[in-house]
Amino acid sequence: MNLLIDPLPEKITIDDKEYPIRWDFRVGILYELMMLDEDVKGAEKPLLALRLFYPEIPPNWKKALEGIQWFYCGGDEKKSFSKRKGGQKKRERIYSFEQDAAYIYSAFLEQYNLDLTEAWQLHWWRFRALFQGIREDTEFAKIMGYRAMEISEGMAKEQREFYRRMKEIHRLPISKGEEEKLSAIESALMSGGDLTGLL
Repeated sequence: MNLLIDPLPEKITIDDKEYPIRWDFRVGILYELMMLDEDVKGAEKPLLALRLFYPEIPPNWKKALEGIQWFYCGGDEKKSFSKRKGGQKKRERIYSFEQDAAYIYSAFLEQYNLDLTEAWQLHWWRFRALFQGIREDTEFAKIMGYRAMEISEGMAKEQREFYRRMKEIHRLPISKGEEEKLSAIESALMSGGDLTGLL
């Protein structure tokens, strides 16, 4: 799909039938938040996703879920929205629609003069494109840069201290699973225990 020449999808074809989808950017944000929410059981997520996107849930739920993933990724499943900046590790998150909501709002207002609280007809794919184009001089982009920054011994001491401080200030909340793993690693290190399986 080419955002410049193709019409933005508002329906998904499943088994030769078109099903309308909720295409507003808020739905895409809610979907991402739900998928990252560890309080929502994994088995519940597919049904909640279907209810979120489809006013009428298709009988072929497997293809319906594939359609959601296709739509969420902007028509290309190979591209992950959460990996928009180069250099970070595969699973490292550098933004959160929950924690960074105010920064995202102000970046859109500053750069595009677009008030997201009043944008009622903003397609998810348009939102993605604008999000990916946020300038590096916005506070939100700077924060993502701090989170993605790899601190190396080659940096000056003051520079390392600055980036460590910025990473701590802007650190995203750790999930329960990550917290338990870090706690287990810390306990193993303190007691001289085995780290096998923890790293």
